[in-house]
Order: sequence, then structure tokens, then C-alpha cells
Amino acid sequence: MTTYHYILASKRFLIEEEPLEEVLRERTRDYHEKEKEIDFWLVQQPAFLEAPEMAEIKKQCPQPAAAIISTNPQFITWLKLRLEFVKTGQFEAPSDTIPNPLASLASV
Repeated sequence: MTTYHYILASKRFLIEEEPLEEVLRERTRDYHEKEKEIDFWLVQQPAFLEAPEMAEIKKQCPQPAAAIISTNPQFITWLKLRLEFVKTGQFEAPSDTIPNPLASLASV
């Protein structure tokens, strides 16, 4: 299993109200220059919110939701400080209740 860290907010807030695209584009460029593997993904309507153990978190987040998922906890902390009005947390996947969150995604 892998530990994934996330920021979570309404899709409207993350994608439309915040300049998130610019932040992720810059981060992607930096990773490519350093030949570092991408370790973050933008996910709309994240499946991990459907797990029973995430029910309380899902209730607290306006729907539809979006998340940035990463294996890098420092990146998520940095995003939290920059964006402020987001939830943060972590989960282990794949598990009995949470599928691999990257199974059907491409990198940002």
C-alpha cells in the first residue's frame, strides 16, 4: 500500500476560483527540469471519498469535489498554506475500501 496525502475542496474553488493551473504547471515544469517523477495529480470527484471511513470528510466538503493527491506530504502542506480554505488528510491505498486513486488517471 501507498500513503497518499491530499488537499480537498469544492471543484469550483480549486479549479475555477484559485490560480491552481498556474501552480501545477510551474511545479510540473520544475519536476521535468530536475528529471523528477511527477508525484501529484488533480482528481475531480475523487473515489476515495466514497470509502466508509471518509464519510465525515465528504460531508464537510461542498460537492462536486476535487482534490490534489500526492505521495509528497511536503507538497500538500505547501499547497494548504497557499490555498488556506482546503481540507487536508491522508489515506492508504489500495485497500479493501479505497481503490488505487491513480488507476484511471494521467499525470497533471
